Amino acid sequence: MSPSEVYIWTDGACLGNPGRGGWAALLRRGERERLLTGGEALSTNNRMELMAAISGLEALKRPCRVELFTDSQYVRQGVTEWMPRWERNGWKTSARQPVKNQDLWQRLAAAGAAHHIGWRWVKGHSGHVENERVDAAARAAAEQQP
Repeated sequence: MSPSEVYIWTDGACLGNPGRGGWAALLRRGERERLLTGGEALSTNNRMELMAAISGLEALKRPCRVELFTDSQYVRQGVTEWMPRWERNGWKTSARQPVKNQDLWQRLAAAGAAHHIGWRWVKGHSGHVENERVDAAARAAAEQQP
């Protein structure tokens, strides 16, 4: 593994939807790991999934090759399929409606711009060690919200 190759696992959680939200991102480069968590008093699951990916990417200090693992099809498909079309359409959906969570999609695009990112989907709640770890951390972060 080259020193510039980083693995990131992300997850978001919401106690109620909307409700108390939490997110977690686990960054790994070689043998080094860093777990980031955060949350909001009132959020949605989709916003917390986006915040996990944003926070993981924003933590990187220089351009990297990144393999980002998420159990959110919303995030993976949004980045790989929908976002280019939304940008071309002035951040409108195919139904000409404003894109939900546009602020976070734009922040995610900016956070990932300097990196070469492979967006990987992992099935949630299936025993994947890192995914289970960020799931538990995201839930704990949501529980800590007022």
